[in-house]
Amino acid sequence: MHRLKSRSTVYRFRVAALLLCAKCLLIPITGAVMVIALILGDHGLVIVAVELLVLTVLVAMLQWLLATRTWCPLCMTAVLARKKCVTHRLAKSIGRSHRLRVALEIVFLNSFRCPYCNEPTAVEVREKKHRERVPHSRG
Repeated sequence: MHRLKSRSTVYRFRVAALLLCAKCLLIPITGAVMVIALILGDHGLVIVAVELLVLTVLVAMLQWLLATRTWCPLCMTAVLARKKCVTHRLAKSIGRSHRLRVALEIVFLNSFRCPYCNEPTAVEVREKKHRERVPHSRG
């Protein structure tokens, strides 16, 4: 199982995954509030719907910025960004979304399987191997 190279990378993966999950929740909620506000003609609810729309756009932009740097340690493809790459033939999805599956795996399992190379990765920092330094003899 592969591991990530630094704590900042682990943090980036977790935040990008949470933002993707939040975006997937905010989009239908915002749409539902807008439809209800227009049907009822409630001016206060329209303001709430517009605020939700702005929040959704901000979350989507922040997620997009962070997701571009969430690379699989093996194939170096951004697993939480929208890519047009061909996925592995055994890659699984949730609702036709490989990114959402990866995000949910990161949030709940603290590991994920890359949809492009199908290799498992733990969302933790890998241990650095310390090598003993051998003095070179010049002679």
